[in-house]
Amino acid sequence: MRSESPSISRRCATEPTTGGRLASAGAFHLDGPTRRLDGRINAFRRDIADVALAGTLFAPHYAAPMPRVASGSAMIRTAPGDDAEAASQILPGEEFAVLDVVAGWAWGYSKHDHYVGYVAADSLALPFEPGFRVSVREALLFSGPSIKSPVIGTLPFGARLAGEAEGGFVALATGFVHDRHVAPLGERADDAVTVAEVFLGMPYLWGGRGADGIDCSGLVQVALGATGIAAPRDTDMQREALGEALAETDRLRRGDIVNFPGHIGLMVDDFRLIHANAYWMSVVIEPLADVVARLAPNHDRPILSRRRIIS
Repeated sequence: MRSESPSISRRCATEPTTGGRLASAGAFHLDGPTRRLDGRINAFRRDIADVALAGTLFAPHYAAPMPRVASGSAMIRTAPGDDAEAASQILPGEEFAVLDVVAGWAWGYSKHDHYVGYVAADSLALPFEPGFRVSVREALLFSGPSIKSPVIGTLPFGARLAGEAEGGFVALATGFVHDRHVAPLGERADDAVTVAEVFLGMPYLWGGRGADGIDCSGLVQVALGATGIAAPRDTDMQREALGEALAETDRLRRGDIVNFPGHIGLMVDDFRLIHANAYWMSVVIEPLADVVARLAPNHDRPILSRRRIIS
């Protein structure tokens, strides 16, 4: 889940499997304990599975991933179809590993967090080598290397770009972006909260990662990612993977991660939280106590954990 609203739920797709290994060509040997695979980050269906899982589960067919990149922002959906539930979002230039394509929908996973789902096939392109990333909430794409040129589009924070610096602009295949709106791909931000504040006022969007909207775990993932910290996609994953637990007596400080039932946010200071939430339908900064008060009537434990990333 990625919402403070108690009416929104998220299903964790799992499948029983057994440990095993390929004993020889065409033979499969089971030799490990039974475990469950999380279908959010392991690509398998009844008819096909990622070849990387060949030693873990049985499938009628295995597929090797075919690398592609997003040509524009695209939602990753739980099923093929524009009306299917959004699961996540890939941004321009981010990689998507395609395992199958049927009726205009590519099934596979995003390379940065291995999140599995379906993406419209026409939103994917051949891979390229990016050199820049968008470092502002929204970069204007101009038709020429001048701020007086017509604006022909926009690019969201984190979009990965291939181009050449040219007179104060970066020249892309599709247009020109001002060099104040981009940073070298390997350059890292100093503070995740400062990055998160870029999104203040952005609409809450289930599955969003900053193109048109963003959700709570998307905000945390993108903000931490800009500082060089890889974060998984969903709130439960982030609670398990990020930082170290704080004692009840530890005072919160800027950058600490607070986990709620199906929700997550970053502390701006010792009492205010920045988060994308379905209550305000926006990214806001508000007192942590206000968030707890809204959750308390529906949850015995409004705060599940408080964590700190130790550099």
